[in-house]
Amino acid sequence: MDQSGALDSLLTEERVLRPLPQLVIEANINPQELEAARKFAAMDPLGYWEEAADELDWFKKWDQVLDDKDAPFYRWFAGARCNIVYNALDRHIETANKNRLALIWEGEPGDSRKYTYFELYREVNRFANALRSLGVRKGDRVVIYMPPLPETVIAMLATAKIGAIHSLVFAGFSAKALRQRINDCQAKLLITADGFYRNGQIINLKETADAALVGSCAECVESMVVVRRCNIGTEMTDGRDFHYDDLVRQERNEAPTEVMDAADPLFLLHTSGTTGKPKGIVHSHAGYMVGVHRSLTSVFDIKPTDIFWSTADPGWVTGHSAGIYGPLLAGTTSVMYEGHPNYPQADRLWSIVARYGVTIFYTVPTMVRMLMRFGAQYPKQHDLSSLRLLGSVGEPISPETWIWLYKNIGRSECPVLDTWWQTETGMFMIAPLPISLLKPGSVTKPLPGVEVDVVDREGNSMPPGKGGLLVVTKPWPAMMTGLWNDDDRYKEYWTKIPGVYYAGDVARRDEDGYIWMQGRADDVINIAGHRIGSAEVEAAFAAHPAVCEVAVIGMPDRIKGEAAKAFVVLNDGFEPNDGMIKELKRTVRNELGPVAVVKSVEFRSELPKTRSGKILRRVLKAEDMGHEIGDLTGVDED
Repeated sequence: MDQSGALDSLLTEERVLRPLPQLVIEANINPQELEAARKFAAMDPLGYWEEAADELDWFKKWDQVLDDKDAPFYRWFAGARCNIVYNALDRHIETANKNRLALIWEGEPGDSRKYTYFELYREVNRFANALRSLGVRKGDRVVIYMPPLPETVIAMLATAKIGAIHSLVFAGFSAKALRQRINDCQAKLLITADGFYRNGQIINLKETADAALVGSCAECVESMVVVRRCNIGTEMTDGRDFHYDDLVRQERNEAPTEVMDAADPLFLLHTSGTTGKPKGIVHSHAGYMVGVHRSLTSVFDIKPTDIFWSTADPGWVTGHSAGIYGPLLAGTTSVMYEGHPNYPQADRLWSIVARYGVTIFYTVPTMVRMLMRFGAQYPKQHDLSSLRLLGSVGEPISPETWIWLYKNIGRSECPVLDTWWQTETGMFMIAPLPISLLKPGSVTKPLPGVEVDVVDREGNSMPPGKGGLLVVTKPWPAMMTGLWNDDDRYKEYWTKIPGVYYAGDVARRDEDGYIWMQGRADDVINIAGHRIGSAEVEAAFAAHPAVCEVAVIGMPDRIKGEAAKAFVVLNDGFEPNDGMIKELKRTVRNELGPVAVVKSVEFRSELPKTRSGKILRRVLKAEDMGHEIGDLTGVDED
């Protein structure tokens, strides 16, 4: 292998799916308009994004679309005044959207709540007034340690409405992980719940929140707001802790929306690995708002009749952009579910789709693979005919997982729109539209206004079919504006390959210009000089009907340098034995050829994952080699 970072691409996928004629006819953007948008964005990228910004409301327009004099600290819509909540809520109250459903929420026990835009607007105003009464002001940080509840959405919007900065922490994180994030942003207020329902159990969340507030953490947090979800007895500290309903009961349902500078921070979202200080990704009001609105409405072809469901927890960037802010900016209806997808049985998601008439279903490959284990029997029990679009996010989706989703959930009528983006990018970057030709497993092409390349470590473009490092070559509106109190660490994104944004992913571009994600840059296996992305080998395993989930790592090999080892979770009804190992190795050889040497296969009942559902290959490697795994508390890679 050369030292350039090039990868060998062995997996081929020849299936191409054309959009149904009716989809093309009804699409908001037709193929000619998409091509024109690509040309316009290529010739005048700032003009393209200015046009996107004009679709939203501003208190004051910008002096310039992009201020790049302090690159890589780019400032979009410099000089503008705005507030994302004005566009997500306030402006809809003056339109026909006022009485449209904004949010449909279902709890795990089966309880539900619905909010129109007007009702949500008034709830946000009440809590915004409550926050101000607690002394929260513009620029203060508010940590929201909450499960998927309507109050989670209300808390985010109310915080942003008054100009404070919200930082969501996934409710599955430990007290230590919560404490670390509170300390990093020096939060003034913590919002949590007494508990929540998960897989038939009540999780006591207030207890964990209390455990986090010790030492310096207790000194910066002045107040804690507690939502009564499960009505379990919780200890309340006098003068510090307040029940949510007690606070909002007497508040007015009108509240002024703070006028924000375009570059003012909207939220922090921490992302980290197994070691080191979590990175506090910062997104700001203006650029994030424009990028999320344009990319979500384009990719998912949002229509007035849509009911959009992103299954992501609000604690992840997908929950922010595709679960809350994006749908509200678009004026559509979104669904939120509190509990476990398999409770009380493996048809819960399909039951929700059928009962509420969900039209767009956006989820992660991990979820699809988990549900694949139970076969097609559960989706067949429900009427899924309301669905018109399916989406995937979070990690590469294997062609076979893509096809299962397309056939069994989409009835071979709903395109599967696989999207590539990150916590750092804020918005969709590479994705098809409903009118696109689709290749199962590919994220297709960059969206208009987004420019990417596949390069070696020196920044040289790789030829079609050759894998390399994915980079973004020009700034985009929803990009992070920095890392909280860590400018040097932020600059590393732009210095690993000078002049471009280093995404940390490996990919290849095929002869049609389609992008195929091959995994993270540190998940590359070097077999006899051939650098192969682990995602490619995993996709080859997934071609066998017995395989539910698989993780592939590189292990030392005296002859070839490295060989692949696979950790496999089998579907129900298949036996983990020597015969199955031979079958799986044969499948991989047939899919990839003799280069992909699989040294061993180990069967497992489950694989270690991050809280957002991504497989922790390095944990498997450390276990297998007898190395220290390290502290996994709060691991939340995005």
